[in-house]
Amino acid sequence: MLDSFEYLLYSSGTMTNANNEHELGLLRTEQVDSKFNMLDVMTVSELLLAMNESDAEVPKAISLVLPKIEKAIDGIVDRMLQGGRLIYIGAGTSGRLGILDAAECGPTFSVTSDQVLALIAGGDSAIKNAAEGAEDKPDLGVKDLKSVHVGQLDSVVGIAASGRTPYVIGAIEYARRVGALTIALTSNPHSRLGKISDHALDIDSGPELLAGSTRLKSGTAQKLVLNMISTVSMVRLGKTFGNLMVDLQVSNEKLADRAVRIIQTATGSTKIEASEALKASGHEVKVAILMLLLHVEPEIARERLQASSNRIREALTDR
Repeated sequence: MLDSFEYLLYSSGTMTNANNEHELGLLRTEQVDSKFNMLDVMTVSELLLAMNESDAEVPKAISLVLPKIEKAIDGIVDRMLQGGRLIYIGAGTSGRLGILDAAECGPTFSVTSDQVLALIAGGDSAIKNAAEGAEDKPDLGVKDLKSVHVGQLDSVVGIAASGRTPYVIGAIEYARRVGALTIALTSNPHSRLGKISDHALDIDSGPELLAGSTRLKSGTAQKLVLNMISTVSMVRLGKTFGNLMVDLQVSNEKLADRAVRIIQTATGSTKIEASEALKASGHEVKVAILMLLLHVEPEIARERLQASSNRIREALTDR
């Protein structure tokens, strides 16, 4: 039987089933944590300690779904090796975190904005200004994916703390129809989004310190998992040599200095030698490394890279 409160929700149309796990008020991310019911009278020191302890729960929650994250990444890498793209789509904080991760892939791994991209409900203006109404329209999610011509080789990661955002649901349903790989990244167990996706990454990070504020633990969980998805995928695609960022774009003085240090570490060369090789390579770190290790000209180094799927270690061993 429904209690009086549940009945009120049911009769008003807010709730269609007392056990409906997708109802917003029943979600883990919307629950009120009694540990923090005196939040407004805590000292700054107590608040900081509470937030820090709350945040520490996130990596533990993620550790429980690492095998699922691994399978999702395997699927992403398989498609990207065939020319597919990694596409993030979300609303609000979730959408902004997707944009942040996608934007960083360019300078870090020298991928284009066509290879790793992100879409947010409400468009670019929603990056700075909330566009709350846009997230309630599944057709906008479909429209945004159509605008980038999503296809079978693409991997679409739907990001939604609640796991029920209509904009993201619509996008993932469409992505499945066209044969793309679909991945749900949520903060609620057994989410609706997870159930319609090929891979459900439902991170149970628990109730928020500030009830319902999913920019906190949920956002932290999303950021950590997005870091995993993009970084591990790029490692598997040959974008690193050991733990060195050898595919970074040398676009400013700081990155040029980092590139020289990376070349030095990879080759044991002096700073002058690394700088000269970087310049001769046209500021391509991988080429510079092979030039120094194989004692070859830039053209030969590029040929070796092309013949080894752009992987330094393979280019060195295939001699």
